Amino acid sequence: MMVNATTYTSLVPLLTVLVSLGAVPLIILSSRRPNLREFWTIAAGVAKLALVVSLLPSLLRHRIAVLNLGEIVPGVDLAFKADALGVFFALIASSLWLFTSFYSIGYVRGLQEHKQTRYFAYFAVCLSATMGIAFSANLATFIIFYEILTIATYPLVIHKETEEAIKAGRKYLAYTLTAGVFLIAAATWTYLLAGHLDFIPGGLLKNIPFEPKTAWSLFTLFLLGVGVKAAIMPLHSWLPTAMAAPTPVSALLHAVAVVKSGVFGVIRVGLFVFGPELLRRFHLDYLLLTSASLTIIIASFLALKEDNLKRRLAYSTVAHLSYIVLGVGLISSPALLGSLLHLAFHATMKITLFFCAGAIYVHLHKEKVSELDGVGHVMPWTMGAFAVGSIGLVGLPPVNGWLSKWCLGWGAVAAARPLYLIILILSGLLNAAYFFPIIYRAFFRQGETGKTGEASLLMVVPLVLTAILSILLGVWPDLGFKFFKIAHEVGRVIFGGVS
Repeated sequence: MMVNATTYTSLVPLLTVLVSLGAVPLIILSSRRPNLREFWTIAAGVAKLALVVSLLPSLLRHRIAVLNLGEIVPGVDLAFKADALGVFFALIASSLWLFTSFYSIGYVRGLQEHKQTRYFAYFAVCLSATMGIAFSANLATFIIFYEILTIATYPLVIHKETEEAIKAGRKYLAYTLTAGVFLIAAATWTYLLAGHLDFIPGGLLKNIPFEPKTAWSLFTLFLLGVGVKAAIMPLHSWLPTAMAAPTPVSALLHAVAVVKSGVFGVIRVGLFVFGPELLRRFHLDYLLLTSASLTIIIASFLALKEDNLKRRLAYSTVAHLSYIVLGVGLISSPALLGSLLHLAFHATMKITLFFCAGAIYVHLHKEKVSELDGVGHVMPWTMGAFAVGSIGLVGLPPVNGWLSKWCLGWGAVAAARPLYLIILILSGLLNAAYFFPIIYRAFFRQGETGKTGEASLLMVVPLVLTAILSILLGVWPDLGFKFFKIAHEVGRVIFGGVS
């Protein structure tokens, strides 16, 4: 049965953006008092999560918070809308930011990192931008916060200020700023065609008469715009390079903000700008499916040969982001459900793996897979959590990755496209091929580590908690934040409840 949502005006979407921005001057003013500085970081994270969670009861009653701050140009407002997709993404980012904040404290103190105040200040700006992306009511608002996120992430990528980090930062900006130009061009063209830029379930362009060449050209522009942060091949190479950044920044890039904003953008463009009908009519789905399939397979093979642990994890992320793109391209309700669940579940699993990589680096100063012999005997909690994340990304129960992959496979069958089910199965085998040898080395080989015990509790507790969360969501996907229910609601809104 169709249920029409109603809207109500609320400051909450704006406050989720402002709360961590407000913490930035407090963080800077507290630079000589680290405990106070980090208190502001944690306090802002708690407040942000509380604000996002406060939107959930109304959303589940089909009431959507909106806020219009005024017109940018005729027909285009600076506006916020906490619809089901936006709340879903905001819940992921705001909850995992808290884990990352605690972990960051242990990481920067453990390595005695320089410029820690700058680090925490830009971290807060990044999360403000991510909230703006989540709650954007239209393409113009989305682009503003999308580009703020690009700029705010740059100081984090170059944080170490080594030659490698500076080169990584330049490459990151070259890719992401160029993508921003494509995105602005696509939005301008859309405005000329439709006269507005509002995100509409089913597509704001669905009633616009199109020539096939126009549809393909515009969709390609959009895909170039959001595909860089989504790491769709061949637009991906900035991401492994950016592993020169500190590990919590890698976690931010891979699980919380940057690349997740990219695939979130793919969902917005595919289903709220073009919509299922246009994707089918002009066979635009094949562009998504082909690029996603190639990315999944090629990135998995690249991960296999990578000895640097963070870079192996980076190529894994490149592959798994395209699971989400694949789910959009399949244009079926179960596939979209799997796509959204993977947006959330990949975040909990991959942040666990990056946390583990960081703990190993801080405690043992090891960065390569070939150096991890016997690490499981020294750091059993850390490597146990790593095993949980790995099992989930392979797609084995009870870790949450099995459910999102199962829904994607179901979606491929429902769309009568069994080839993509085969790709998902092959990808799972490749995941096992590049993750399980790490676990084997850690627990079933002997090696000299030079140290005993785990890293600091500020690092180990977050990684254990995210691993436990990954298991709990694999058994009870609606636990806490109702991820399954909200994802199902997005599918209902897009496909009208028809599988």
